[in-house]
Amino acid sequence: MGILSGIRVLDCSIAMAGPFAAQRLGDLGADVIKVEPTTGEWQRHVAAGGATGNRVNVSFLSLNRNKRSLAVDLKSEGGKQVLLDLVKSADVFLQNYRPGVAKRLGVDYESLSKINPRLIYVSMSGYGEDGPYVNRPGQDLVLQGLSGAMLSAGREGEAPTAAGQYLVDAITAYTAFEGALAALFHRERTGEGQLVQVNMLDAITTIQMQELSVFTVGKKLQQRSAEPHAHVYIRAPYGAFATSDGFITVAFPKLKTLGEVIGEDSFLTMDDEIDTWKRRDEIFAKTRDRLKVKTSAEWLELLRAADIWCGPVYGYADLVEDEQVRHNGTFVEYEHPTEGKVKTPGFPIKFSKTPSTVERGAPVTGQHTEEVLREAGYDEATISSLIAAGAIAKGSL
Repeated sequence: MGILSGIRVLDCSIAMAGPFAAQRLGDLGADVIKVEPTTGEWQRHVAAGGATGNRVNVSFLSLNRNKRSLAVDLKSEGGKQVLLDLVKSADVFLQNYRPGVAKRLGVDYESLSKINPRLIYVSMSGYGEDGPYVNRPGQDLVLQGLSGAMLSAGREGEAPTAAGQYLVDAITAYTAFEGALAALFHRERTGEGQLVQVNMLDAITTIQMQELSVFTVGKKLQQRSAEPHAHVYIRAPYGAFATSDGFITVAFPKLKTLGEVIGEDSFLTMDDEIDTWKRRDEIFAKTRDRLKVKTSAEWLELLRAADIWCGPVYGYADLVEDEQVRHNGTFVEYEHPTEGKVKTPGFPIKFSKTPSTVERGAPVTGQHTEEVLREAGYDEATISSLIAAGAIAKGSL
């Protein structure tokens, strides 16, 4: 029994941010019902990395464990009524429709809160519910660029490099997850539901709390270097450096100590609080040149012995075999009825009394339609008529 056992979530979201937020609620024990079109959610038909899977592609598989699938046509009267009936007993309703779509479908907060005043309604968008950008697509890479984050790293004059993750989607998911939990806690105290609004632009902007405060309060310009320094507001050397057989990271060591370790005499008389900013490119370049002469393992041993912050640059193949990752149980493995053995990242929060578990893998489209409707009080004849009318769809393994 997870910590959110007894909480029912209606997940009407698509793509990554919304489904990921709902999955986190499911991981904590909530009963998450994925409300998707009768043809399946968009992500089922778009295979990230070309990983198509058997019946469930990896994109969908990774974002929809611990959920049940209800396949319903919300544009039909019968399908819409099914959703409204489920809202009566739901605790959380989560959607990331384009602004205005929920209103047109009649599933906006104002409409649903009349049915269930205790409902926590989480609305996710790209830029907000209104404003000059309301109709722009809220896409991860586009938001990375707009947020200013890209220009905090890399070489001056060169195109910035995007994060190697779906960074904005993930941060927005966790923001929505946090908002849902806080609203549920408020409801426990007061009995009242509320509207929770989360947008991608604010999510990626506010996690840059320190960087943006350095700019807005400290008046320090966001100035990149000629060398690929890893962050504009951290002194040199700071970044990833090639060794004779790979790459390592080195994070703002004391220059005298670093100079002694790597054999760079010019560092011995430099000032950590002055030269590391004024001579950033020179320091980076000299560090880069010195580190090329030994292997990663050799440098890591020497640097760690000198108490210099450093580490290897892993690929995913290295990460999954790392001894600390294994020790932490960072990845989980389970059997999926159509995809076989699945190994994916597990649960970032550990609870001593209510641990998270994988109760079910990602469902096939409509796998739980009949089950959910029976629980909602629908009889077999009504369910059969809705299926015949195309208002809902069922699926089987």
